[in-house]
Amino acid sequence: MPETSASAAGGAICWRGFRLGDLAVAGGMRLPSMFTVVDSTLNNELINTAQGVLNPHAVGGRLFGNVASVLVTATGNRFSGVCIDTGSGTGFCAEHSAIAAMVTAGEYQIAKIVAVWRDGDGLLYVLPPCGRCREFIRQVDPANLDTEVILGSDRSALLRELLPANEWPEPLASD
Repeated sequence: MPETSASAAGGAICWRGFRLGDLAVAGGMRLPSMFTVVDSTLNNELINTAQGVLNPHAVGGRLFGNVASVLVTATGNRFSGVCIDTGSGTGFCAEHSAIAAMVTAGEYQIAKIVAVWRDGDGLLYVLPPCGRCREFIRQVDPANLDTEVILGSDRSALLRELLPANEWPEPLASD
């Protein structure tokens, strides 16, 4: 699948085709792994909820609300948000908006998150979080490295798999 990109929230959101991976095993527990087939019923429900939040609006050549995100917290609450694209770089991605709503409600741990975008032909896409969003999710709570990121109706990956080398590096040995 060719690389594709779309402008949103003052930056580029890029995604690529990936190969299916195996299930990760941690402590004897099976965890979602890169592009593992998962609960497609819940994924579709969250994708449809995010689709319902899409509300594109153009202002001065900039788009507001053309990418939407829905997340489910560790306690089961849902929060949504949309992107705001500004010319000055002060805009933000839909994931940031949904996370801000979650933090406003006093929650910090994300169990599942999805973002969607509809192209000019009306086709709906599930977008993986951009690098800035991946790091933002991680910094909100360390447990969010285990957030399940929805990549399609039947695909997901843990944030830690999409954000490799996320640990603080060891210092170099001094001579």
